[in-house]
Amino acid sequence: MPFQTPITIDKALKRVHHHEFVLPAIQREFVWQPEQIGTLFDSLMKGYPIGSFLFWNVAKANVRQYKYYDFVLHYHQRDNPHCAPISVPPDAGVIAVLDGQQRLTALNIGLRGSLAMKEPRKRWESAHAFPVKRLHLNLLDIEDDDEPAFTFLTEDRAKVRDATHAWFPVNRILTMESGADIFAYVLEQGLNTSKEPFRLLERLHATVHKDAVVAFYEEEGQDLDKVLKIFIRTNSGGTKLSYSDLLLSIATAQWTKKDARKEIHGLVDELNATRFGFGFSKDFVLKAGLMLAEVASVGFNVTNFTHDNMALLEERWAAITQALRVTVGLVADFGYSGQTLSADSAILPIAYYAYVRQLDETFRTGKHHADNRKAIRGWLARSILKSGIWGAGLDTLLTALRDVVRLNSETGFPVDAIETKMAQRGKSLRFEAEEVQDLMDAAYGDRRVFPILSLIFTHVDLHNQFHLDHVFPRSRFTPARLTKAGVPEGDIAAFCEQADRLANLQLLEGPQNVAKKDKMPAEWLAGEFTNPGDRLAFCDRHDLGEVGPAMTDFAVFYEARRTLLTARVMKLLGVPPSSTGAA
Repeated sequence: MPFQTPITIDKALKRVHHHEFVLPAIQREFVWQPEQIGTLFDSLMKGYPIGSFLFWNVAKANVRQYKYYDFVLHYHQRDNPHCAPISVPPDAGVIAVLDGQQRLTALNIGLRGSLAMKEPRKRWESAHAFPVKRLHLNLLDIEDDDEPAFTFLTEDRAKVRDATHAWFPVNRILTMESGADIFAYVLEQGLNTSKEPFRLLERLHATVHKDAVVAFYEEEGQDLDKVLKIFIRTNSGGTKLSYSDLLLSIATAQWTKKDARKEIHGLVDELNATRFGFGFSKDFVLKAGLMLAEVASVGFNVTNFTHDNMALLEERWAAITQALRVTVGLVADFGYSGQTLSADSAILPIAYYAYVRQLDETFRTGKHHADNRKAIRGWLARSILKSGIWGAGLDTLLTALRDVVRLNSETGFPVDAIETKMAQRGKSLRFEAEEVQDLMDAAYGDRRVFPILSLIFTHVDLHNQFHLDHVFPRSRFTPARLTKAGVPEGDIAAFCEQADRLANLQLLEGPQNVAKKDKMPAEWLAGEFTNPGDRLAFCDRHDLGEVGPAMTDFAVFYEARRTLLTARVMKLLGVPPSSTGAA
């Protein structure tokens, strides 16, 4: 990245005026306050450094890929606060400003434009609330005085003169020559009784026309992803910019009918409000957009956010949002929430299936979709439980699974084809006995607990409110209460540890769990199911076995149920019985 020969402010602004310097879509709006602009000019007049600039020389071949914007000239806080889009001829290259937008815009407004900010205590709707002001220099300013030498003033206010104020419109310096023109102005304004006005104007003229103060680096490489990373690094002061923030800025800039930022943020909020609540981010929605819009790669690379790809994303946005709504609703029907869905990306193949099949809300409830929903539910649980599936290599995995779903979705969610492709990419859902034993030790609060229980106990209606319940109440597992209940001192530590483990957990519908509270399981079962047959059926469905009435019965219950659950999970995950370890 070579350092270029510095140029003058006048030359830089001419390049801005002729659209040789432009703003790329990744840049944000102009945010400086009037005082900051005045301070910048004051620093320049005093010879202080204002920092280097960073430009990107965009080759002709890449110009068409992105939108560009002009620098703000006449800023109006209400009516004209945004940078205007500009068209760059296809046969021309451009210099995109990566670092220095705020400073160049401040110079542009101060020397060529105007500023209209809302006045205090005036109504937003009133045209008088936004008086147009231009930058002026006080020619009677005494250096190092606390009062700023540069100020934005209305035309009428600038005419007011007193013993310490004589205002010069800074934009006039662009068309004045050094020496004769400046001296003529001083005489015309009756300011020749002091050397100060002439000295200040000569200094301002030299600052704009002679001093090469715009020092800049120029990136000539055309690796767009590298350029974006440079932009992030150079703009990382203050509010930190994220990679996805900038990619979202690109999408926003290139959508023509919808506001991408509003649409994406709105969808994130909507999805997160589903049932028990989720924690999806804009990164998730952006990646979902890339996947469902069938952009070649779903990676967060700037090369994927081209004009053509963003046009495709906008065109398909309605169908994409519909698929995501159905998918998140379906996953919520399975009982998942932000606390139990440990890998958001796991639902993207499901979302793409919903997109390809153009599924609507009836998919979530229709009886003829029951087997399909069951297959999806099982695959989702297993993919979440298997360690390392949704980590490294995520983008290439998602792209590969998208191809599988597209080619094999006619008869339902293609679980077998998906798992074959996952295995080919080193993401097999084949479990070993040791992995199952590890799952059996998952404890309350572990995000694996719900997927395991939902995989085992498919009879629980997760459409209704349900709770994760301790079979033997957690409140009973304190040293004092266990000692009082007759548990030997040597067993107390093991009891307390096992209380939160999977073998002491079950899924109960909300009303049942509220009624159970901290009752012992034998007592609750007797009261809840007066018919012995119903009680036995419940115990069979939940693999409770024989539940003794006392806390001292917990150890036998725990080991027996752990063995039952292990066998069930082994079977569900396809682990051969011969490979089971000690329970």
